[in-house]
Amino acid sequence: MCTKPSHIFSALAEPQAQTHVSPQALSAKAACAVPPRSSRRARIWELPHHALCPVIGVCLPLPMLRKLVGKAVGGDVLADDYELHCGVINECKQRGAVSERIQQALDERYSLTLQRHRALKGAASVAKAWAAGLHSPDVAAIFWSVVTHPACDAPLLEHVLQDVHMLQHQVGMMQRVESEQLQDLLKENAVLGRALAGAQARSVRQAAEFARQIERLESSHIRLRADLLQRDTLLAQAQEDMAQLQASLPELPSRLNLAQEKRWLSERLESTQRALQAAQQQILQLEAKLCRASAVPTPLAEPDPITNANAKPDLSQKAVLCVGGRSASVPIYRRLVEHTGGQFLHHDGGDEQGVHQLDAALSAADLVLCQTACISHDAYWKVKDHCKRTGKRCVFVETPSQSALQKALRVAAAQDDVPMGRL
Repeated sequence: MCTKPSHIFSALAEPQAQTHVSPQALSAKAACAVPPRSSRRARIWELPHHALCPVIGVCLPLPMLRKLVGKAVGGDVLADDYELHCGVINECKQRGAVSERIQQALDERYSLTLQRHRALKGAASVAKAWAAGLHSPDVAAIFWSVVTHPACDAPLLEHVLQDVHMLQHQVGMMQRVESEQLQDLLKENAVLGRALAGAQARSVRQAAEFARQIERLESSHIRLRADLLQRDTLLAQAQEDMAQLQASLPELPSRLNLAQEKRWLSERLESTQRALQAAQQQILQLEAKLCRASAVPTPLAEPDPITNANAKPDLSQKAVLCVGGRSASVPIYRRLVEHTGGQFLHHDGGDEQGVHQLDAALSAADLVLCQTACISHDAYWKVKDHCKRTGKRCVFVETPSQSALQKALRVAAAQDDVPMGRL
């Protein structure tokens, strides 16, 4: 069990009664109580008794004071802070274990300030040092150095004690204000802490959502890259196969063009045959009606309008190109041209056949019949430019009829020297 000396107990248990004393009486009493100073620094037990309270209270923190007293008495101090403060003051009135321990601790704690003030000479310099350090953070060290300085006389000591007394009041007031401010700050901090916790929770949720979105986007990006790589691979393989096929079949483009042209010619031939059959059927029906109306035996065939020897043009060994016209009239055009001894060539003028195919037909033709009412603008200008440039005979037929074509054939056969004309 912790114990302490009996005099410490008695001192702590019976603190001296305090009465109100005026500053003038206190100054007179202090002046009488302060012994004359020698050339060395004063010890704590040599200070006036009324100076011990501020020295102990200002220069030593309570935890350090409790620790020092415990070491001096050889055990733990059970007294409260006020009892400890009063007991130490009583112990420091005379030299003893506690006062010597306090003196040593203060000298060690404030050794730098004591060494710095050692060069001060006279009460005026000491008072100046005190005035300069009164409101500094090192006021405790300066206070201890000044009250124990050899040049600190009774008036200066009393002035210093009065300053410390008022400073303690100010510190107490500031502590109360700071305590109130601290409570306000604690409340505000609690509000801000709750707001911060809510913001952090929202931030965590948003971060988690963003992380999931990033993960989904990265997965989608990986899939798209895989699809793109697969597409590029297939495209490269297809291009390689195409290159190998083209290398193995250099005539493939021309064969493809020929196959396309063959399909087109087959379709044209089929449509022409159907139109021819329909026209022949109509002719037979008309002939039957005429025979029944005239009650004359039906002839095997009616002579063509151009079978008259006087009206028959001669285009033997001539290639006649008919550009344009109606599709259903092409068989009639062919029969009229072949009846003159010519070779029939035809181009629809850009309706279904491409204009680029017209160049070969123009080059092979000796005579060109251009039906301007059934032809595209590109084909018209191509025909006109070719015939003008080559001097080839060309007759422009404005009316797409059988009689107009017959007349154009007679004009073309009769006017070998006229390269172009219009009917």
